[in-house]
Amino acid sequence: MESDIRTRAAIEEHWRASERGETEAEHAIYAVDAILDYPQSGERFLGRATIAAQRGGHPASRHFTVQRIVGGGGLWVSECVITYDGVPSYSVSIMELADGQVVHETQYFAGAFGAPEWRMALAEPMPGREIARA
Repeated sequence: MESDIRTRAAIEEHWRASERGETEAEHAIYAVDAILDYPQSGERFLGRATIAAQRGGHPASRHFTVQRIVGGGGLWVSECVITYDGVPSYSVSIMELADGQVVHETQYFAGAFGAPEWRMALAEPMPGREIARA
């Protein structure tokens, strides 16, 4: 249980450092030989230095809002909204950890979409949100 508390704190600090643009602190959670996968594009980045370099070279203004973090032991999931130049992208980050460091992360990204009219009567807005219409 104590290790889960430490892991959650490390993941929270990772996202705070991401928001602050503090590259070294953002990537301290990764093992030297960590792997980062982006399934939608088919890209795989090998090693903490490469992961940091590809994120550090991103041309957009980025902001990170964590919706929730769940997990335990060696598997943790973060749901985030990452805003690139003012456009939100919904992200799910699956982190596999060993010895307190991320050894493999898979990150999925999705754009916003409008709800179709046929299901509007069944839905209610998520907290702090409005339902986007198709």
